[in-house]
Amino acid sequence: MRPALLLLTAGFCNYRGPSAIRLGAVVEMIHSATLIHDDVIDEAGTRRGRPSANSRWGNHMSVLAGDWLYMQSFQMALAERNFKILDILVELTQNMVEGELLQWTKLGRIDLTEQDALALASRKTACLFSGCARLGAVLGGQNEVAEQALADYGCYVGLAFQLVDDLLDFTASPEQLGKPVLSDLKEGKVTLPLIYALQDGESARQRMVATVLEEKGFQSVRPEQITALVRNSGALDRARQLAVDYALRAKACLNGRVNSDFGRALLTVPDFILDRES
Repeated sequence: MRPALLLLTAGFCNYRGPSAIRLGAVVEMIHSATLIHDDVIDEAGTRRGRPSANSRWGNHMSVLAGDWLYMQSFQMALAERNFKILDILVELTQNMVEGELLQWTKLGRIDLTEQDALALASRKTACLFSGCARLGAVLGGQNEVAEQALADYGCYVGLAFQLVDDLLDFTASPEQLGKPVLSDLKEGKVTLPLIYALQDGESARQRMVATVLEEKGFQSVRPEQITALVRNSGALDRARQLAVDYALRAKACLNGRVNSDFGRALLTVPDFILDRES
């Protein structure tokens, strides 16, 4: 998704050269590095239904592999000889690391707010989407206004993507997700649908979620109880509507410039994200 977004925005801005392909590889390597490091931090056993790198080769090797991918990606980016491109990559990488640190400070807490969840989504997910779209605009030589509009497009797309991801953790099957359902909660992460479900302050709901967080699993509380809690509260519909709102904001950032194949493709990306099942 991320390199595709870079390629589409570059084409949208009338750039057809090889740099888009090179930078597409760069952002995918950065993304892959974050996934490897995330799995080490989360002690994840699977990634997309397959054994994670840390479960196969251990934490030491996985951390080094993630670091190598980061360095390799920046070595490739240096070939562009463009400081603006490097500034964008450094900023988005810094934001993603800050997002991981921020998430670590909030693990196991049930007092999180919508603002907390969206701040985390902005750093961990949306900033990379935004950077990809901005890079496409830079390659196309766009002015600052047009560049910012595409960066905003990417940010809104990224926020919608993360919200759908959070929803799928409650609604999809393990086969669709490639990992157990409710894995976020098991890892101590309270995402937006659950935040919404707990906002009424109902003590029984809070005790149930707190128990899962304390046990780091579903010993005393069954997963079906949590999914029913979220579904019956209306939280899924509320989070879904927010994802739809971000998708609409993303489309508005295109300013009606959808007459080209690239413009039409960018217009459909938010809908693709809303409709995905994995």
